[in-house]
Amino acid sequence: MDDIVWSYRDSEWTEEKDLVGYDVEADGGSIGKVDAASNETAGQWLVVDTGFWIFGKKRVIPAGVVVGMDHEARRIIISMTKDQVKAAPDHDESDWDTQDARQAHAQYYEPYARR
Repeated sequence: MDDIVWSYRDSEWTEEKDLVGYDVEADGGSIGKVDAASNETAGQWLVVDTGFWIFGKKRVIPAGVVVGMDHEARRIIISMTKDQVKAAPDHDESDWDTQDARQAHAQYYEPYARR
C-alpha cells in the first residue's frame, strides 16, 4: 500500500514544477504553504509549514492524499480535513530518513490516500 500513499494520482502534476510556496488546502481551508517537496519515485511528499495554525509545526503530506493541483493559482488540494491534518504526526527533519518515521506517516495517511 505504500506506493499509493507515496505517489501522485497523476504524474504530470509535478513534471517540471517547483511546488515550494504553493498553498495547501484541506476540507475546511488552508493548512499552510509547501516548504519542501520530494518527487522521488519511491517517495513523493510535501512538507507543509502550518505557521501559527498548529503552533509553527510542519506536516509531511504524502502525494497519495493530493486530489488536485492548480498551478496557475499555486494551490494544492488534499483529501483530508484540517482536523485530520492537525492530528497527523509532526514532521521531525532529524529522523525523517528512518524507516520507522516514514512507516508511521504511511500508516496514519493510508486511509486518506486515493479517496
